[in-house]
Amino acid sequence: MTEFKNPFMDMDVQKMMGEFKIPNVDVDAVVAAQKKNIEALTSANQLAVEGMQAIAKRQADIMRQTVEELQKNMQSFMGNGAPEAKAAKGTELTKTAFEKAIANMKELSEMVAKSNGEAFDVINKRVAESLDEIRVLTEKAKK
Repeated sequence: MTEFKNPFMDMDVQKMMGEFKIPNVDVDAVVAAQKKNIEALTSANQLAVEGMQAIAKRQADIMRQTVEELQKNMQSFMGNGAPEAKAAKGTELTKTAFEKAIANMKELSEMVAKSNGEAFDVINKRVAESLDEIRVLTEKAKK
């Protein structure tokens, strides 16, 4: 079976654009700008992946802690004692578990927001730079 080869990987975009001979267009600047765009997207993707990995790790930690606490609580709950005391203990354990679940959800949502914000900031910065570069290129083209 033959291996697929992307025909665009060997293409010299700078040379191809230069052959169009578009007047007053700095092909090198356009190619450099696109390279910066790709680098920014790569960086944003890397930040997003790292953020999601941290979130997945934290979710696994939360799950492990929850199972450990559940096992510990079930052992203490299943011991001897009056039904009223067990009901009170069960209510207390349920309240504690609920509060912990809310705190964990808040922590995870903050992690997601931080990760998304970091990736967005990289792209937002590059868009602003790109608009400045376009402005400079159009001013040069007018001259």
